Amino acid sequence: MRAVIQRVSEASVTIAGSVKSKIGIGFLILLGIEEEDEQEDIAWLSNKISRMRVFSDAKGKMNLSIAEVNGEALVVSQFTLHASIKKGNRPGYSKAARPEIAVPLYEAFVKQLEADLGKPVSTGIFGADMKVQLLNDGPVTLCIDTKNKE
Repeated sequence: MRAVIQRVSEASVTIAGSVKSKIGIGFLILLGIEEEDEQEDIAWLSNKISRMRVFSDAKGKMNLSIAEVNGEALVVSQFTLHASIKKGNRPGYSKAARPEIAVPLYEAFVKQLEADLGKPVSTGIFGADMKVQLLNDGPVTLCIDTKNKE
């Protein structure tokens, strides 16, 4: 699993002209799932995201977790995180999981993150053409791959 986590002041997902989800302070999480991903990846990634201390404390130091700032999370599926451009100029997506594998893992990740945060998590719609807007705070953007845990 690959995630791009952006600390945001606000973020939203619009589908076919209608706002599907909108959050205030928190994380916009772009999530890419590959064929080899499993429950262990979900648990590790959700735990890591829910405990990351990247929000500013009273002294302006990044020292607080999303829970400590009562932040929200918005998870958007993004198979393009597994793009390869080794050959030619057109990206290949052979490492990205097919929908029959990716959808259940995506849904399981959202449920795990909800459990770890103790609150509902907003989402886009898997496979939809989504317009994602965000106000990146910092900017703070982190990339995590469960295949590179060390």
